[in-house]
Amino acid sequence: MARASKVRKLTAEDRARTIAPASYLRLLGERVRDARARHGMTRRMLARDSGISERYLAELEAGRGNLSIALLRRLASAIDVPVAELVSDDPARPIEYTLLVERLRRLEPAELAEASAMVAGRFGDRTGRLNRIALIGLRGAGKSTLGAMLARHLGWRFIEMSREIEKEAGVSVNEIFDLWGQAAYRRYERRALERILRTENKLVLANGGGLVSEPATFERLLDSCYTVWLEAAPEEHWDRVIRQGDHRVENSGDSEALVDMRRILAQRDALYGKADLRVDTSGKSVRQSLKQLIASIQKKRALKASRSAR
Repeated sequence: MARASKVRKLTAEDRARTIAPASYLRLLGERVRDARARHGMTRRMLARDSGISERYLAELEAGRGNLSIALLRRLASAIDVPVAELVSDDPARPIEYTLLVERLRRLEPAELAEASAMVAGRFGDRTGRLNRIALIGLRGAGKSTLGAMLARHLGWRFIEMSREIEKEAGVSVNEIFDLWGQAAYRRYERRALERILRTENKLVLANGGGLVSEPATFERLLDSCYTVWLEAAPEEHWDRVIRQGDHRVENSGDSEALVDMRRILAQRDALYGKADLRVDTSGKSVRQSLKQLIASIQKKRALKASRSAR
């Protein structure tokens, strides 16, 4: 009975987070109207420049129009605003944010990295990062195995993010996906991370492979934890997942699932590459990988200590 009431409560909570279609269309209409006014365009001017009838634009701005993606792109182009600005259901950003984004757009990749480091140093929560080690990487990277062994070596607590997400939701990970979908899972993941950062220190945290795809959550992790990317060749990830008896892989075609794994790794490579340390476990035993991981972390801690002593 307690679990059932928890499920009903969470279902209502997630429903409340979803904007009803009618409300969203009204919000879209307001965004179009505000953007048009900000750019000094009358509805007639916008109709001429976009090729969309003035009557239809009036319906849209009143919250009764439902544009196709193609028409929405044409409309955004005519106003000269990003499509994302019109379709976002987030609150409007302050002008400082917009101007900062435009300034960052002009920077080269190396300059962006420098700007990111400057912002993190000035406004980030960088204290105690070496007392929180976060492991990231694809399934089969060894996060759980190496994480537990590393925690024992350091005398710290080992935490599996998936278990913490289940605590937040009150149901299993599979049930979260079945009941509310991936968006809800990512919200619980963010809540779990915030709770861990508030209450825990001297820990090794094994994270799900997809955490890096959520910018806000990943930025928080990078800012508050010393992150380690456990990487391996796609084929090794695949073999390890098979040995672990992952039914998601067993029930899919071998060639198709391996192609998917390669594609996921390629898409996340730049994200995983933001980690403080990368440990390649390809062709290595668990003990060899652990030895490399411990040595790298000890080197980093010693370097930090020597700098503090100066």
